[in-house]
Amino acid sequence: MSAAPAPVALSLIGIGTGNPAHLTREAQAAMQAADLILLPHKGEDKAELAALRRDLCDAVLTVPGPHIAGFEMPLRRGTGDDYLAQVDEWHAAITRRWQEAIAAALADGLRPRLPGQALRVALLVWGDPALYDSTLRIAARMQPAPLSVSVVAGISSMQVLCAAHAIALNGIGQPFVVTTGRQLREQGWPPGVDTAVVMLDGQCSFTGLASEGLSIWWGAYLGMDRQMLDSGPLAQAGPRIVAARAQARERHGWIMDIYLLRRGG
Repeated sequence: MSAAPAPVALSLIGIGTGNPAHLTREAQAAMQAADLILLPHKGEDKAELAALRRDLCDAVLTVPGPHIAGFEMPLRRGTGDDYLAQVDEWHAAITRRWQEAIAAALADGLRPRLPGQALRVALLVWGDPALYDSTLRIAARMQPAPLSVSVVAGISSMQVLCAAHAIALNGIGQPFVVTTGRQLREQGWPPGVDTAVVMLDGQCSFTGLASEGLSIWWGAYLGMDRQMLDSGPLAQAGPRIVAARAQARERHGWIMDIYLLRRGG
């Protein structure tokens, strides 16, 4: 018999690049205060990602600490040109996995450490929950809705990239755009800016741009021991990055990277 639904207070915690040194004190306190931390598993080829989250918990949590449970992350349907419909289906499936994991923990006897309070459930979000991450949108789908949803800001890969290369994100008084590889491929260079930060790009979309006058600053596995960096004029650095990225993904089974493009050097 499954446990009855229990009121849940949800905490979405930005963990930056997964480096414990990049975790804020607020994030560490929120992790420690949770009754349950949910960790996603994304298949054997990305088992290391789940292990990194677990290592982060081991590094910062003290006893007594929260119960930690895993859930299988569903795959997004990648066929067809109905991208938004694919994402909608995927988010609905993730919501179900969250709720199933919470119900399973309750059925196993997990209860709030603070009697009479809602069950405090935390999810650890790479980077910052507000920047190209859908955890907040997925949380809004939960039924019944959480009693509360709190967000702890995290250091974004964009910040770590600029720090690693010791560059300024924007020119003096100038705007910049944060976009995705998909948008760069389909729409080309964003209008009205000379600086574009590109995330979620598994296809090296910069290869589709005219390289003249463009420079790139690239980073992968930012904040980790295996951090990789490259930069320079796009015409010279681009091919190096494509090769290095493919080799790293083959070696580790996964890669998370980001890059900054700038016109005019």
